[in-house]
Amino acid sequence: MGLLDKLVNQGGSNLTAYDGKTPKINPLATKQSRLHADPSGVPSYSLDGSNFTFVNTDYQMYEDGDNNNLPQPSQLDVNGQLPISALKDPGVSSINNSFSKGEYLKNLPN
Repeated sequence: MGLLDKLVNQGGSNLTAYDGKTPKINPLATKQSRLHADPSGVPSYSLDGSNFTFVNTDYQMYEDGDNNNLPQPSQLDVNGQLPISALKDPGVSSINNSFSKGEYLKNLPN
């Protein structure tokens, strides 16, 4: 008798909630996830905090034995918008003009 047979037919295991069955895929791991953008491509929770209810519900589905507190949205981006100028600390002067119209022109392959 194999391990799978014991899991499925003889009461399962206290080490897994699935007893040999394949678990459901968490929606945050699919294209329908609203973690970074909604299905239409509009920025979502990780960028601007929108869709919290949907993302938090999916986040709580992880079965890892911990109370899953959803991390706060990023404070290090421009809310999903394309930058119109170089991103920099206002107190630091630029060292060159490599950023023009939203493109880093000096990092292109030769």
